[in-house]
Amino acid sequence: MINKITCDNGIRIVSEHIPHVRSVAVGIWVQAGSRNELPEENGLTHFIEHMLFKGTSSRSAKQIAEEFDRIGGNINAFTSKENTCYYAKVLNHHAKHAVEILADMFFNSTFDANEIDKERQVVLEEINMVEDTPDDIVHEYLWRAMYDDNPLGSPILGTEETLNSFTKESILSYMEKHYIPENIVVSVAGDIQEGLLEYIESLFGHFNGENSQVTSLEIPRLKATYTENFRETEQAHICLAYPALSVKADNIYSLVVLNNILGGSMSSRLFQDIREDKGLAYSIYSYHSAYEDTGVLAIYGGTSSNQLTELKSSILDTIQTIVKNGMTETEVTNSKEQLKGNLLLGLESTNSRMSRNGKNELLFGKHRSLDEVSETIDEVTLDSVQDLAKEIFAHEPAISIIMPKKVD
Repeated sequence: MINKITCDNGIRIVSEHIPHVRSVAVGIWVQAGSRNELPEENGLTHFIEHMLFKGTSSRSAKQIAEEFDRIGGNINAFTSKENTCYYAKVLNHHAKHAVEILADMFFNSTFDANEIDKERQVVLEEINMVEDTPDDIVHEYLWRAMYDDNPLGSPILGTEETLNSFTKESILSYMEKHYIPENIVVSVAGDIQEGLLEYIESLFGHFNGENSQVTSLEIPRLKATYTENFRETEQAHICLAYPALSVKADNIYSLVVLNNILGGSMSSRLFQDIREDKGLAYSIYSYHSAYEDTGVLAIYGGTSSNQLTELKSSILDTIQTIVKNGMTETEVTNSKEQLKGNLLLGLESTNSRMSRNGKNELLFGKHRSLDEVSETIDEVTLDSVQDLAKEIFAHEPAISIIMPKKVD
């Protein structure tokens, strides 16, 4: 059962008590991601995520790390297009200590100028690492092609140019706009012992952001843009993307089923057609990215440059076969069972429970039981999946390609 406490300042605390485990996972979720950034702020959300680990008024970065090592816990964070999360997992009797450190980082980080300069270089190396990984960067190129005039298409990590402009003042200005009570959820899952939730409320209930306003986002439109880049790589890499559904769409599970059938598993059409039958690629898959007001269904494949044209044609042929000839009841049934299995197996850890509850609270403000979700999945039909496939694939895709540099 999911319980919710709303602090007087508007911060929400959601909790799920799981008495048969020994751990507690805690996450501070902020409804602020890279799509909230102005062009000159690109990468700032992610940079702030890094800086919260670089020392507070009472702890150095080393002390933060040492304290978690001392209690045998894990602490980490991530930034996405729409939110940021700072989270920890510890044994139940260390939960209060972990929460106190997270709160200290969240409210009392100093953003020291020397630490900003050092972390700037760390993030630059992170950007370079992605640039050196063609099967990663091809997705970034895809998003830039799709949404070149919208923050949703900008890289989460930012660029060297924007990174070099960040200061303590720009960090604090951004946090004043977006790190406000209405945008914050504290999610806790595991063996929650007596007094923990009250302690969290005492740490977070004082935060005042009443002078700030939640800003609305522009709904982006996917552009069917083609982009090609040449890099020093052995393989050619291709990504195609079609406009799909937002996470709040009524038929979102029809999209998940469609993705599973298309390229979300080893029995999928793309895997069987392109890898197993034709041997064109080692890595071939599809995925869907669903956001609050929009979504994308994307396909990735990697192959030798002399097979790229055939790979692209084969991907499009597989899609057209689905549109024209349809799918089978067996495929839909298997996909639904796979989806339910993945859902249940994915929630066997306190971290995954904490994440699910935090995201649900941010997005929907409510929590459905696993039985309710399973019933919704069971309501997906062959017709609903087929109709959605025809709707999505009626659009021209955005395409991103990376080709090996030509040898002179």
